[in-house]
Amino acid sequence: MRIIAGRHRGRALAAPEGHAVRPTSDRAREALFDILAHGRFADRPVFEEARVLDAFAGTGAFGLEALSRGAAQASFIEKDRAALAALRANIETLGEAKRAAVLPGDALNPPPAAAAASLVFLDPPYGQDLAAPALAALAARGWLAAGALTVVEVAARQKFDAPAGFTLLEERRYGAARLVFLRHETAPTC
Repeated sequence: MRIIAGRHRGRALAAPEGHAVRPTSDRAREALFDILAHGRFADRPVFEEARVLDAFAGTGAFGLEALSRGAAQASFIEKDRAALAALRANIETLGEAKRAAVLPGDALNPPPAAAAASLVFLDPPYGQDLAAPALAALAARGWLAAGALTVVEVAARQKFDAPAGFTLLEERRYGAARLVFLRHETAPTC
């Protein structure tokens, strides 16, 4: 697994052994960032100068790709200890410690946000129906700016209904994954 583009292009990312993390394929990540770069949801690349949240972060591939391509800052929420170690190693290896904040914890019960994100990636474990409750919890704790673009990865055939306050924009399938693009329509509640 590697960073696809930007200033860290081609740099390898560490991943923990075992099944604690299910990294998104390079193909799906590349397609996602192509969509975000080419004005589909904004008149410029969505990640440029964005505050990013990568929840259920695993290796941090989504947030680190955004930083590589020009995001201003990225926060990562992850609770698995092995994944946290890999995430921290990836941030250190890429020299992104000043622009990255790692929050050990559960996206279903996040800490209050220091600042709301304009671009959010959510990649929960497949088949556990965690995406909608995590989105609601993150919104309630101030993690999502009004109008934030949210990208949720779920299994291709997994049912997913966005919680109140989110509008479905588009869905794309890539192998076993489905990327769901949502717009957060309401202001943070905290």
